[in-house]
Amino acid sequence: MNVLFLTLVDIISINERGIYQDLLREFIKNSHNIYVVSPSERRYGKETTVIENDHCKILNVKTGNIQKTNLVEKGISTLLIEHQFVSAIKKYYSNIEFDLVMYSTPPITFVKSIKYLKRKHNAKTYLLLRDIFPQNAVDLKMFSPKGLIHRYFRNKEKKLYRISDWIGCMSQANVDYLIKHNPYIDASKIHVSPNSIEPIEIIVDKASRAKTRQKYNIPLETKVYIYGGNLGKPQDIPFVVECLKQNQNKADRYFVVCGSGTDYHILKTYVDEYKPDNVKLMESLPKNEYDELIGCCDIGLIFLDKRFTIPNFPSRILSYMENTMPVIACTDLSTDMGQVIVDGNFGWWCESDDASKFTQIVDNITDEDVTNKGNSARKYLETNYTAEKNHEIIIKNITEDNRKLNDVQG
Repeated sequence: MNVLFLTLVDIISINERGIYQDLLREFIKNSHNIYVVSPSERRYGKETTVIENDHCKILNVKTGNIQKTNLVEKGISTLLIEHQFVSAIKKYYSNIEFDLVMYSTPPITFVKSIKYLKRKHNAKTYLLLRDIFPQNAVDLKMFSPKGLIHRYFRNKEKKLYRISDWIGCMSQANVDYLIKHNPYIDASKIHVSPNSIEPIEIIVDKASRAKTRQKYNIPLETKVYIYGGNLGKPQDIPFVVECLKQNQNKADRYFVVCGSGTDYHILKTYVDEYKPDNVKLMESLPKNEYDELIGCCDIGLIFLDKRFTIPNFPSRILSYMENTMPVIACTDLSTDMGQVIVDGNFGWWCESDDASKFTQIVDNITDEDVTNKGNSARKYLETNYTAEKNHEIIIKNITEDNRKLNDVQG
């Protein structure tokens, strides 16, 4: 097939590692031609360009700033991107007939783009549902559920679900939520298509581990807990700070927080004021350096705001699992991530409403050998969250639906 993929992720090479790049490479391995459309944000000062590789073309469209900017600019840029994408597709991909159009949320504002492509190419459409907006913003009190902003985006969301031939959700809780809150959708087109990666073999010997810890001034023998990723409203950074406060200056545990986001300054203020000797706060690192850092740590951390009523399933868990690390997840009650972690025997869960519960978990495992749980994490990843497995899920659903259609027509 000729597959068109629309995303807000800035993709410049199909050979980069990431949940979308890994999946697209799996499509290429299975003889599909891939055409990507992704933004090149204004901050980079680049014009719209096409990057060509074997069986893959990447169209980087000049847009406004979307990531790591203020809400006003992010909102305006997100609203404009649909027109910018369609214009670029018409100009640079005009001679391509697409069989399948895939796209991920965020954003939900691709409706007109999808409608245009579906009409012009008679293409099938597949939504990779990776967040549920606008409800996630309502949960975090960013705007009212009764206001005009919510009504506008909720209508966009409904249209996107209707126009999608298939909807792949991150977990079963996402499937259940979507069906419950959107009864107008044909439930048969909704299924689990989780975040996935192409796992690589990671072996960190004792000497390399020690060298990395020395590089970042991390204690050599202490059990190290790492959080890597976005530091914004969804993570409830004040709660993260409270967890760190309850554990600060305890020599038998060490916490590394590496990332960026709108609420990074809250963590920075805490570290500057309290100067905890068992907490290291770092801004985002290049991918290769972050991989090196995570390889010297012992346990991965997940934080989600307790107010969420929508079931998030952060993809950062995959890097922990790839590195054979167990996970502590502090989340809301809506996500099934905690259930997956506990049932898979590769970590621990508590609700993100009381830092003492997190501290109790850390206390209980301070002297525990977590090797078996780490091995279980890697095994669970290889069984359930590989790009190869996800490609099979997508193709299976497309093939089965086409077969049903042919049977009806026959």
